[in-house]
Amino acid sequence: MIFTTTIVSSQSYKRITNFNEGWLFLKENVSNAEGNNFNDADWRKVNLPHDWSIEDLPNQSPNEIVGPFSKNSNGKAATGWTVGGTGWYRKKFTLSKNELSKQVSIYFDGVYMNSDVWINGQYLGNQPYGYSPFYFDLTPYLKKEGEENVIAVRIRNEGKNSRWYSGSGIYRNVSLIITDPLHIDHWGVFVTTTEISSNQAKVNLLVKVTNKWDNIKNGVLTTRIINSKGEVVGVSDKKIEIQNLQSSEIKESITIQNPKLWSIDSPTLYKTITEIKEGNRIVDVVETSFGIRDIKFDGKQGFLLNGKRVILKGGCIHHDNGPLGAAAFERAEERKVEILKKSGFNAIRTSHNPPSQALLDACDKLGMLVMDEAFDTWVRPKNSEDYNLNFNEWWKKDLDAMLLRDRNHPSIIMWSIGNEIYEAPDLLGQELAKKLADEVRKLDPTRPVTEAFVYLPGYTKKSLTEYIPHMDNLDVEGYNYFLEAKDVYFQRDSSVVNFVDKQHDRNPNKTFVVTESLPKFALENYNKSLVSPYMIGSFKWTAFDYIGEAGIGKSRLKPESRPDGYGIAGMGMFFKDEWPIFNSACGDFDLIGNKKQASYYQDVVWDISPIEILVRNPIVAGMKEAISPWGFPQEIKSWNWAGLEGKKVKVDVYTKCQKVVLKLNGKIVGEQDIPEGTITATFDVDYQPGIIIAEGYKGGKKICSQILKTTGVPAAIRLVTDRNIINAAVNDLSFVSVEVIDKQGNVVPNADNIDIEYELTGDASIVGIGNGNPSDMSSFQTNTKKVFQGRGLVVVKANNTIGDVILKAKAKDLVGSNITIKIK
Repeated sequence: MIFTTTIVSSQSYKRITNFNEGWLFLKENVSNAEGNNFNDADWRKVNLPHDWSIEDLPNQSPNEIVGPFSKNSNGKAATGWTVGGTGWYRKKFTLSKNELSKQVSIYFDGVYMNSDVWINGQYLGNQPYGYSPFYFDLTPYLKKEGEENVIAVRIRNEGKNSRWYSGSGIYRNVSLIITDPLHIDHWGVFVTTTEISSNQAKVNLLVKVTNKWDNIKNGVLTTRIINSKGEVVGVSDKKIEIQNLQSSEIKESITIQNPKLWSIDSPTLYKTITEIKEGNRIVDVVETSFGIRDIKFDGKQGFLLNGKRVILKGGCIHHDNGPLGAAAFERAEERKVEILKKSGFNAIRTSHNPPSQALLDACDKLGMLVMDEAFDTWVRPKNSEDYNLNFNEWWKKDLDAMLLRDRNHPSIIMWSIGNEIYEAPDLLGQELAKKLADEVRKLDPTRPVTEAFVYLPGYTKKSLTEYIPHMDNLDVEGYNYFLEAKDVYFQRDSSVVNFVDKQHDRNPNKTFVVTESLPKFALENYNKSLVSPYMIGSFKWTAFDYIGEAGIGKSRLKPESRPDGYGIAGMGMFFKDEWPIFNSACGDFDLIGNKKQASYYQDVVWDISPIEILVRNPIVAGMKEAISPWGFPQEIKSWNWAGLEGKKVKVDVYTKCQKVVLKLNGKIVGEQDIPEGTITATFDVDYQPGIIIAEGYKGGKKICSQILKTTGVPAAIRLVTDRNIINAAVNDLSFVSVEVIDKQGNVVPNADNIDIEYELTGDASIVGIGNGNPSDMSSFQTNTKKVFQGRGLVVVKANNTIGDVILKAKAKDLVGSNITIKIK
């Protein structure tokens, strides 16, 4: 039934105020900047989220300091040659008499890193970990009505503290939270769903209420459940009595009829509106989004979502947004999920830290499953100044913050407590794993605990059996690269693959997941899940290129005389400080969101596409390609190879058909049967411009085909926006794709060295310009940048003004383009 109860009374209650606008920033280690009387007149005005490490450095010098990159970077290639340092943020604000009668706190969704916070010169505390949400109570230190308050935040991103690009600053949202002294705690509502059927579902709530008054408070706790149409579908009222200066947890259960289940294909969301009334006065209101869904992990059936088996088609992601750096704009996080969803991904692993609230909201909205991960490091360091310095004191606080903030998200199906933990095979690691797993289960018993293991015998000097006591603490065992036993880097035999099967034999009710897989093993990983339900899927390393770990996916050329096997000792070819490479180059998508070769291969693996044709980049005589374990052959969808007429080019065709026929300009130039256990046919073709066609055959019948054709020369620029109408809000974004096209409108895939100049008119700003070239270190923030493979990206950010803005693009010898974005 649908209740007719209205919610007008609670709609006028404002608990959370966006606190992103009007900050002042200085990237400098100054003294006494926490004080109210400190002179900040020369500081730069910024709005949050803000990442100073993506901004251009001073004293630009070719080949030394370019854009945000410096050869003297502390992290060098590992952090993408970017620079951290110390920065300060200050914000001034006043409060009304009514607000000052309440509890006031400030909430940070993430600050990288080692942040100290003051209010009116009073020190509030420190937050070392750069990925944890945290908050402080401001109430005791606020100024009187009309008097100015000053929030000051010092951030120190120093030393070698990360293995990838972290960004620097207040890079996620900030809010001011104002509540009555009698209120629901921050993260104080926990929603779970049980007894789910097509007819009804039980919604269970655990609500933590705190009374800061000096006397006992009585009231009524009311929860309404609202469906996606805005209708009230369930109500609960409960009288409460909270002792003075105490907190109590109140349990409620509401049964709703004919529930719409949250799933990958139909991500229906509900929300609870929980309010406290004291007499006729509403004293607090909290809205909580949730989904009704049932998850089950079963060694015989696999992972079940609402009773149906789902194989995880997952991708690992780091948290940066390419040319925006680490700044977690809501639209940037949502676009990231949209791109992956469109390409067939159904799951994300937040490697190796809690993500932004905005990313999880997007996953809820769009139907993307999530493995939420806590830490990359426990006690034993991977870098000298990383989380190992804080783990013993902070792991519980940081883990609790992740769990309490995130546990209402229906997209989250697993909690990961660590990645490639060095102490995993030791007694210390076993003890810590039990502590962390027990803490997860205490705060959320509804989801399994997992962890990502890696086994490198030449590095760890431990046997596989020594990991088993650690793994026994987990509900789902996660393995990095365990199905890639034959890869030359890992130099392991089939016993590694067999180990997973033996673990299943030991624990037949347990499930297993590949927490990291290599792009070129996408077929093997997917097939393993198809035939073995206990293997619930895999997460590719990685879904997107990211800044840092520069070049780990980029192939290199080496003399033909050198052997193919490189092993761990030879991995310096891919793990080296190689200026000007600044990004990983290992993603299915490049830094601005364009598909790369591994993504096309995976389209065939996942039956999204029946056939794909790509052409390898030509190789200099006497050299051969050394393909990174995290990479793929350097190839693109292009038949533009001017200068190679009559010479051999290598063409790869990916298909699940039995046979491939290759035609060039109407003539057959090759036929191949697809070898059993693969989806790849490789041809050497004498290049001639024109049209090349790959045809796939089954049972002698042509099933599918795909063509590549030689385009004309670059003639014009085309601009295409993901959204031509955006909101007049200071952080809404429009992502404008830039394409260099020929006279027929085809993107020219070999257009690499064309400078495009951009001009924006109207009340908006360009906040990022990028391309997919992992070696293009030019600024992300000037108005000129080269395209790569015929493509680029411009990110336009709205302000608070309604109206039209026009983006113009021009380049020498090309017809320019413009596009209008409406801001409403």
